Amino acid sequence: MGKLSKIEDRPTPPEVYNWRVYMNAIIATFAAAMIGYDSAFIGTSITLASFKTEFSLTTKSTAELDIISANIVSMYQAGSFFGAIFGYPIGYFLGRKWGLFISAAIFVIGAILQTVANSSIGLGTIYAGRVIAGMAIGVASNLAPIYVAEIAPPAIRGRLIGLYELMWQIGGVVGFWINYGVSLHILAGHKQWLIAFAVQLIPGGLLLIGSLFLRESPRWLVSRDRNDDAVESLSYIRHLSPAHPYIVEEIASIDATIQHERSLAGAGFLGPARAVFASKALVLRLLLGSSMFVWQNATGINAINYYSPTIFKSIGVTGQNSGLLTTGVYGIIKLVGALIWLLYLVDQFGRRAVLIGGSAGGAVCMYYIAAYIAVAKPAEHPTTSLTSGGKSAIAFFYLWTVFYSPTWNGTPWVYTAEIFPQHVRVFSQACMAASNWLYAFLIARFTPQMFTAMGYGVYLFFASLMIVSIPFVFFYVPETKQVPLERMDDIFAPGLPSRRAHSAVMGSVEKEQHVYKGKEQGLKSSSRTSVTEKEEIEYTEVV
Repeated sequence: MGKLSKIEDRPTPPEVYNWRVYMNAIIATFAAAMIGYDSAFIGTSITLASFKTEFSLTTKSTAELDIISANIVSMYQAGSFFGAIFGYPIGYFLGRKWGLFISAAIFVIGAILQTVANSSIGLGTIYAGRVIAGMAIGVASNLAPIYVAEIAPPAIRGRLIGLYELMWQIGGVVGFWINYGVSLHILAGHKQWLIAFAVQLIPGGLLLIGSLFLRESPRWLVSRDRNDDAVESLSYIRHLSPAHPYIVEEIASIDATIQHERSLAGAGFLGPARAVFASKALVLRLLLGSSMFVWQNATGINAINYYSPTIFKSIGVTGQNSGLLTTGVYGIIKLVGALIWLLYLVDQFGRRAVLIGGSAGGAVCMYYIAAYIAVAKPAEHPTTSLTSGGKSAIAFFYLWTVFYSPTWNGTPWVYTAEIFPQHVRVFSQACMAASNWLYAFLIARFTPQMFTAMGYGVYLFFASLMIVSIPFVFFYVPETKQVPLERMDDIFAPGLPSRRAHSAVMGSVEKEQHVYKGKEQGLKSSSRTSVTEKEEIEYTEVV
């Protein structure tokens, strides 16, 4: 089976896998490029000498710098937390397309506020800009995965949602390397740090313009009783005529599912929230989805993303350019890992296997780094070049990236976009996005203080959490690979063990396919028989 092969839930015309569905997904996932860029550039930008000089940070104590750095970084996550919550009413009333447009417009405003900051104004506009940009990202991180999941054919759903992760990593690579470039004495002073802040406007502008060309989610249109618009949108995205049997069948399936779900949740803005909290099964699913982001942050990823210079300094990397270069290589490895995950792992190996493998391998790497720092104490014995032990620690750090990037980096987003029924999906995704940003805020806010107080204990802390995540995934996270969205409730059926749910549900789906094919063949056979009988009658009459 090839790397780009597809496992279909039903016979699918080849036209369905066309450039339109990919283009719509790419435009929506520019939101992730905005997130990835921020996670990469901000931690290195605030360590630039030009930034510290501009805002008089060179005279601050270590404790004061820790607090200021944590505030600059975490204001973004705080805004994102509230933005993810606001994303629910925006997505419900305005839809996915216009929700993404609004989030992009707000993000551009926040980015502009950050770029106009200077020594006379102080850090106030940066704080304000980061909160505003964060709110926009919270909305987008809610709606973009939902939109992609709703327009994607089941056989490539994981791959298309994975574009979210790929764009995140592309933004990260640009963010990691831009500060290395401006630090090579090409620019100095105000312009040196300003460029990195201003580049945020590029992905924000692309999403702002691109969202105008998106086709609205057919599922959302049906949920708003706009079935004619849904047929038009779906036929465009699938590149088939509105009367094609595939379109007719898919619209009928969506409509039947939504009508059934309405009978469960009721209509209205608060209906989905009431439906979730009135159902023990959905509450448990909500907690499961939120826990995916707990374990994602438990790998230490956001501590590394936002404070990579601090991470590499703890291992023994000295000099600003060396730290930025090492961080840039880390960004490239993350991008390559995301590509492997997107093109092969997510739809071939599924969700459970990659998560367990990522945790096991990542934990070993973190334990090694902790052991090296505990024994060698590089901070107490600084050198102008890395020792052989330091190089091995860097190698294990990169190896940790190899384990993390194709596993925990994007899989939680794919998983939480899949597991909830349509009638509560916008509300549940708002909760999932808010969960991600809440845990990211906690990590971003306290990482500087953790490294100051715990030293190598930080690595032991994250490694141990990764070990704990393995039995959690094995016993509580059912596989969703190739499962149609309309069958997700079956995956979480009471009494069905998580580790066996996928095989049970897909076995049922395959049986239904056989029945469908049998009926189809029967109809064709009947049609051929009728034609033969008609020809015999006509022949007899002629004779």
